[in-house]
Amino acid sequence: MGLPYYEVDVPITYTAQPSRRGMHVFTGAAESRSAAVQAAHEVHDAAHAAQQAGLEIPGPRPDGWVARGYRPGWEPDWPAATAGRWNDPYSWLPATGDGGIEL
Repeated sequence: MGLPYYEVDVPITYTAQPSRRGMHVFTGAAESRSAAVQAAHEVHDAAHAAQQAGLEIPGPRPDGWVARGYRPGWEPDWPAATAGRWNDPYSWLPATGDGGIEL
């Protein structure tokens, strides 16, 4: 069985208007919450570097992590990022929090 999927929620602030805030959400496979945050940070940094170089944002990594877009001027607050097991809202299987299936 593969690694569990995580969701990483990263608060973002628009630097030109700090009152404008939002959330950037990443998902992918990881061994732990900290590994999930690290993977999200890595794909965000790769997207930023590609945007700065005028290149396309890289596609998904083998573990599923990807930044689908990059919004210049929005600053992520990585220390405030949270991560937890991802619950597919379209799945008929409820999340139990322990990786099992609740019937």
